[in-house]
Amino acid sequence: MEAVTRNPRRTEPLSRDRIVQAAIELLDEAGEHELTVRALTDRLATGRGAIYHHVSGKAELLRVALDSVVVGVIAGTVSDDSSLKSGDPVESIRSLAVGIFDAIDSHPWVGRQLVAEPLQPAVVRIWKVLGLHLQQFGVPAGALSDAGSALMSYVLGAAAQYVEGARHLPDDVDRESYLKLRMGELVQDDTDPIMQQIADQLVSHDDRGQFLAGVDIFLRGIEQQVATRRSHP
Repeated sequence: MEAVTRNPRRTEPLSRDRIVQAAIELLDEAGEHELTVRALTDRLATGRGAIYHHVSGKAELLRVALDSVVVGVIAGTVSDDSSLKSGDPVESIRSLAVGIFDAIDSHPWVGRQLVAEPLQPAVVRIWKVLGLHLQQFGVPAGALSDAGSALMSYVLGAAAQYVEGARHLPDDVDRESYLKLRMGELVQDDTDPIMQQIADQLVSHDDRGQFLAGVDIFLRGIEQQVATRRSHP
């Protein structure tokens, strides 16, 4: 009978940061269903007690893994003193939105988790930073909630939708050929010229570029409202 090979047990202390990083790796590789304390103990060559010393279980693992990714995104737009890195609130909002899009693209589970619990730490972080950007953009206190809510809903929803859609493409066809086939099926019995125009644009569109175009539409609307409030106080 062959001897069973076991991973050597870790002897040095296990940090919370290393546990979070291992959780992110597992989530990226296999998704939320495969993230378990047992899977982490195998990956980190440690015991359950070492894991439970830092986190209470899977739910907290998901929260802290998500929070870690979001902290990295936010660091790209805000300095340690909570000032804007670019000095331009519009550019900071665009950077934040694209950072979230790219994070969801790199970590598919992030999009699902961001909308799973509205008041979890990661979402609150985004809200706070977005509020800072909007405030420095000139949005008055009374309008921050409406502007932030509308922009957050678009960014989280659209980013997750684009990324999930891209991941459902068949592996054996390129994106443009697949979209051309599907759009052809949709418009073959629809002679409406608007539908044909939409289909033609969808075939060659860039998801990331289209997402950012949507962010810019929101920002122009917010800018117009700010200008109107200033001219009619």
